[in-house]
Amino acid sequence: MMGEVIGRRTCMNWKERVTIDPEVCHGKPCIAGTRIMVSIILDYLSAGETAEEVLKQYPSLKADDVRAAIAYAAWLAHEEEEHPICTRAAV
Repeated sequence: MMGEVIGRRTCMNWKERVTIDPEVCHGKPCIAGTRIMVSIILDYLSAGETAEEVLKQYPSLKADDVRAAIAYAAWLAHEEEEHPICTRAAV
């Protein structure tokens, strides 16, 4: 699975594994073919769980699904840099 090349690394193409469908989980990003939201995976990881622990909790997931969730979050962070979601009011 090829993605964007940054430096010497090839980044995961999350679009192959993350879907957004208004009919599934209220349109929240999910792993394709599941109702497992990307946010759930990121919550586990941010709480200190390992990818292996996430995979044990959700046996239908693959390691590439966890990487896709992280790649999606990274993409969102870059998008937010270009199109800020929140702006501060002048003080």
